[in-house]
Amino acid sequence: TLRDVMIGHTPVSWMTNMTYVYVIFAATVFTVVFKQKINYLRTSLFLFDTIGIGLYTVVGIEKGLAAGLHPIICIALGTMTASFGGVIRDILCNDIPVIFRKEIYATACILGGLAYFVLRKLPIDENIVFMIAGAIVISVRLVAVKFKISLPSLYKN
Repeated sequence: TLRDVMIGHTPVSWMTNMTYVYVIFAATVFTVVFKQKINYLRTSLFLFDTIGIGLYTVVGIEKGLAAGLHPIICIALGTMTASFGGVIRDILCNDIPVIFRKEIYATACILGGLAYFVLRKLPIDENIVFMIAGAIVISVRLVAVKFKISLPSLYKN
């Protein structure tokens, strides 16, 4: 939503297609009803979240390119697309957003975005560029979490 508003694509897609609203509502009800069971799925949710940030980073970059924006702005849009839904979720849950904690999140998006533009200079099919850049985001986050690699925290605990 934020990305689309920033690049002038209004109304945003979820406002013109009620399917998105129904899915969001159903997911919310499901989460509330099965709150206790969801904790057992912590690893699966982490993996799906990681795959999502990889895909949404590249989708955000491509939306920026379609709007004729500079590559640096496109990387910022990709990072926002991948990250800011989680920021809003965490704020609504009264948590410090993941992106502002030690965990590598935005950094993975930025590295994947940089790789996207480097790979575009090579004679590689666009679909392969999309997949490799997304895989880089996913890999950076997985490796960072597995080996407890983190950035300094913006907040004191």
